[in-house]
Amino acid sequence: MIYPDRIAAGRSLGGSLMHLRAADPLVLGLPRGGVPVAAGVCAVIGGRIDILLVRKLGVPWQPELAMGAIGEGGARVVNEDVIRQTGVTPAELAAVEDHERTELARRQQVLRGGAPRVPLTDRCVVIVDDGMATGATVAVACQVAEICAPRRLTVAVPVSSVEALRRVDALADELVCPLVPRVLGGVGGAYRDFHQLSDDEVVELLRTSAAPGGSPGGGLGDDPFGRGEHRA
Repeated sequence: MIYPDRIAAGRSLGGSLMHLRAADPLVLGLPRGGVPVAAGVCAVIGGRIDILLVRKLGVPWQPELAMGAIGEGGARVVNEDVIRQTGVTPAELAAVEDHERTELARRQQVLRGGAPRVPLTDRCVVIVDDGMATGATVAVACQVAEICAPRRLTVAVPVSSVEALRRVDALADELVCPLVPRVLGGVGGAYRDFHQLSDDEVVELLRTSAAPGGSPGGGLGDDPFGRGEHRA
């Protein structure tokens, strides 16, 4: 299965989340790539869209490989297996973390514009990303969300490795992923269009999806892939 783009993946994913529609869910996209997926999900199941800010801590010489992640509220997850296998030193980890905390603060200002987060307390919350390779970023997102005591926490992604699913499974009430390849070479391999989004694209997606009747990418149309499977 290859998704045309992130919004199409979100619409397909929304078909597996219809059981949440009546709960008026709060759909949280992980910037940047998770935001168009979240917009697609919202176009199908309704609810409200917002972002949850987290940053991957990439191995210095292999940035796509996550050795951990940080998030709003001081949340932090470290992937000890990756650090051990790659030989990353404490000083190298600290340098990457300092850089990503600076970027996290910048995104809070640019993407939120100084506005507060939508409250998560006692809400049906759905954390959405464009995929999971190691699961580190989504794991810290779950940690950030749980601090706010949501009524129910669902993680939904269009594609994931088996290892990432195992890592995240215990952190949410429900984990939804329609596509789990035996070997995941990279999240981008599940998409025809996997371009790097700009901050402006993210802000515009949030604006149009939050507007009354907002529907990114046109009408709902038919789900091109059918409904994916989900497991609690």
